Amino acid sequence: MKLNHYTEIEEAEVGAPAKDVKVRWLITEEMGAPNFAMRKFTVAPGGYTPKHVHPWEHETYIESGGGIVFGNGKENAIKPGDVIYVPPDEEHQFRNTGKEDLVFLCLIPHQKK
Repeated sequence: MKLNHYTEIEEAEVGAPAKDVKVRWLITEEMGAPNFAMRKFTVAPGGYTPKHVHPWEHETYIESGGGIVFGNGKENAIKPGDVIYVPPDEEHQFRNTGKEDLVFLCLIPHQKK
């Protein structure tokens, strides 16, 4: 077992084409997790991830803040406690439309080649 407080893990800017988004890679393959990675995103007010598509799924939990998630061709309001499954190959985006940080956990499978 490995135990860390999330603040012990470096937070990094995501960069363009995202706007005002930071990520912490909380659990990774390098830490010994063979199947999934866990990430914690912080999206500042007015910030967003880009609309994008990839061949892996997301499991997401909204921790705090609010905003909009785009998926399945439409926008949906999100709030703390919401759980979102984004299937593979679906265009998606997270946008902060509130006045406080939007914080969410996102799990993805490791990309095996």
